[in-house]
Amino acid sequence: MRYEANSPEDYISQVPEDRQNAIKKLRKIINDNLPKGFEETMSYGMIGYVVPHSIYPDGYHCTPELPLPFMSFASQKNSVNLYHSGIYAHKELHDWFVKEYPKHCTRKLDMGKSCIRFKKVEEIPFELIGELCKKMTVKDFIDIYETNIKKK
Repeated sequence: MRYEANSPEDYISQVPEDRQNAIKKLRKIINDNLPKGFEETMSYGMIGYVVPHSIYPDGYHCTPELPLPFMSFASQKNSVNLYHSGIYAHKELHDWFVKEYPKHCTRKLDMGKSCIRFKKVEEIPFELIGELCKKMTVKDFIDIYETNIKKK
């Protein structure tokens, strides 16, 4: 599902009512735990967290006028999805998350390359997501991003 929203608050107001509290809590967990420097924005129709041009002027290599995307989340048709570029780009972070997930949730991990899908909002492991947010600074992400881009 795609929402036409101009702000995170506008996005949340459009999400089905039975998901709004979980989306609000997820947003708060992320905002409370992301290291300094990341900026909340609307990105690709989702609530996103980016490295702003003021920190990384080159922007996203595919679309340099956009800031460097790091993390986002969305309410989709069948799930709430969390997208985290660090999990995709940094094997140690990925492995840590996969190992920690069963300690926080009984449901089997439903994960793609950078996407973690939560089919039941009451089973979103908020504490684990808070820990995940703390694991990578803006500098860490820029270094990983530049290393991976230069490989291509």
